[in-house]
Amino acid sequence: MAARFTPQVARLLGRARVAHLATADAAGRPHVVPIVFAFDGQRLYSAVDEKPKRVGPGQLRRVRNLRERPRAAVVVDRYDEDWSRLVYVLLEGPARLLEAGAEHARAVELLRAKYPQYVRHRLEERPIIALDPERVVAWGRLEEDPS
Repeated sequence: MAARFTPQVARLLGRARVAHLATADAAGRPHVVPIVFAFDGQRLYSAVDEKPKRVGPGQLRRVRNLRERPRAAVVVDRYDEDWSRLVYVLLEGPARLLEAGAEHARAVELLRAKYPQYVRHRLEERPIIALDPERVVAWGRLEEDPS
């Protein structure tokens, strides 16, 4: 069942520049990495991009984990020294690896629109992680806009 997003959560997901992706291998060992992402109002997309990595895209731990256990969690947060302004959103659900097709192409468009750096990346040739949130947990002063 797809998650529902309040306008405040959707706004945070649309504006946030970085998040943290958690996956687990078949034995349940967790793995967390920072990601950049795009949100289309229903799901979150993150590219396995060309930033320097030690192995090819198919050998990355997050990709291997999703093939073994196709579920993930993403945390988007906002820190402030004034702790009354702290915010986080946790998304959990099934995750898919998109290699081609219409959804892959749409994800590439969304990512390039949000991150100009991606204009020079060959995202069409790279896997995209699609998270289909079933659960959304939001905490903090989401109504505040720090920008």
